[in-house]
Amino acid sequence: MTATHSFDVLIIGSGLAGLTAALKLAPTHRVAVVTKRGISDGSSNWAQGGIAAVLAEGDSYASHVDDTLVAGAGLCDLEATQFTVENAPAAIAWLQELGVPFSKENGALHLTREGGHSHRRIVHATDATGAAVQKTLSELARTTPGIHFFENHMLVDLITDAKLGQAGDARAPGRCHGAYVLDVDQDVIETFQAPQTILATGGAGKVYLYTTNPDTATGDGIAAAWRAGCRVGNMEFIQFHPTCLYHPHAKSFLITEAVRGEGGQLKLPARLGSHRFMPDHDARAELAPRDVVARAIDFEMKKHGLDCVYLDISHQPAEFIQEHFPNILARCAELGIDITQGPIPVVPAAHYTCGGVVTDLAGRTDIAGLYAVGETTCTGLHGANRLASNSLVECMVFAQAAVKAIAEAPGVKTPALPLWDDSRVTDADEMVVISHNWDELRRFMWDYVGIVRTDKRLERAAHRITLLQREIHEFYAQFHVTRDLLELRNLVQVADLIVMSAMMRRESRGLHFSRDHPDLLPEAKPTILVPPAR
Repeated sequence: MTATHSFDVLIIGSGLAGLTAALKLAPTHRVAVVTKRGISDGSSNWAQGGIAAVLAEGDSYASHVDDTLVAGAGLCDLEATQFTVENAPAAIAWLQELGVPFSKENGALHLTREGGHSHRRIVHATDATGAAVQKTLSELARTTPGIHFFENHMLVDLITDAKLGQAGDARAPGRCHGAYVLDVDQDVIETFQAPQTILATGGAGKVYLYTTNPDTATGDGIAAAWRAGCRVGNMEFIQFHPTCLYHPHAKSFLITEAVRGEGGQLKLPARLGSHRFMPDHDARAELAPRDVVARAIDFEMKKHGLDCVYLDISHQPAEFIQEHFPNILARCAELGIDITQGPIPVVPAAHYTCGGVVTDLAGRTDIAGLYAVGETTCTGLHGANRLASNSLVECMVFAQAAVKAIAEAPGVKTPALPLWDDSRVTDADEMVVISHNWDELRRFMWDYVGIVRTDKRLERAAHRITLLQREIHEFYAQFHVTRDLLELRNLVQVADLIVMSAMMRRESRGLHFSRDHPDLLPEAKPTILVPPAR
């Protein structure tokens, strides 16, 4: 029998954004947290660097705002940026109250510096900040009355008035009443009913062949919100982290920005004289924003036919490296790389989705009763390029804002929702085709919609996406729904949004660099996509 669950608030995603919302809602609301794998299997747990906040003497909100605006290449929303920056210290204080073990120096929080920041303002827990925060919050949430976890449960689709046939236009979809969710272990689709739903599903890094993201980052919330009728913004701005460990046995292992912040230098291989190349590209050298560094590495790799470049921190004392980067030191040692004696092989990799579901400062989407928080959103904070360590603080600040809006929202009675129609058959060849389509998608997105783009490459990608969409739609309409099929469906939808956005931008700005349109237009405008009427 297919189950129906009823809660006050449905939260989809269990990273920092989702858990912050859950913990703050729990005293007054019955909360369901749906997560498609384990609680800590999302991107928050993988974040190494830290959380940006103005805490140091001599720093200021104005400086943090200015640094964010500069990195965002003219596209940051000033109000959203000020809102985030001004609420960041309180978010850090909340984490301290919960017992997150941040690194300290002489009894005070140790603040490091990362690319694009004019001051030391990065609060961190050595080089595993996300894991420390996630561990603290997940342990607390598991023991908090009122929070109910549903692990190995994946979002299928949101349930709106439009889906129930009570509104005839995707641009006026009415309210969201919950979601259909696949229980992966039981292989059944359940109905989750709630007057308020929060999407906290993270980004879409898995749309690319090389990514620092976990396997869960398949753009589920962005795709579902688009299908439900929400606007999506700035999807062309995919941040490629400059330094992902290059090793056949090191899948998606990030080398944190803080290595460069603490003096790490990017160099060509020894056969090319170990030349330090970043000063050739930008006066800020290794401390330039991520888009600048990623393009410089991409340029040098293509120029010299390299598989990778090298990040060298070995000039620092071994004790310093052990203290600041114990996890990177240990992981590299497992692979036979001693970072106290030599450089780390690195390549750029898809890291962060700067665009997403358009929201206001309270996390509200275009659909009543539907909120979105964290990497799945486009709040206006990140503009054309996210400033390092602004992501985790955005999760907390906007989760808090969404909770406040939900607490003040009038009561709503949710209508009886129909059960999922699962009168489909399983096709024996389905899994093979899904696997092949997944590989094809990730490879052509890397080749055609990567760090450097051209009109022709984007056209080729758009053509292949159209073909894949037809095939996937046929599978989805006719065959039994699986997690792999749902993820592929979402990834192709997100790929389509990325390519549509990239084709609309006839300039090079921030993370979007086009050889055919290398100049910056005089006016910075966001790319806002509106779903077609259905």
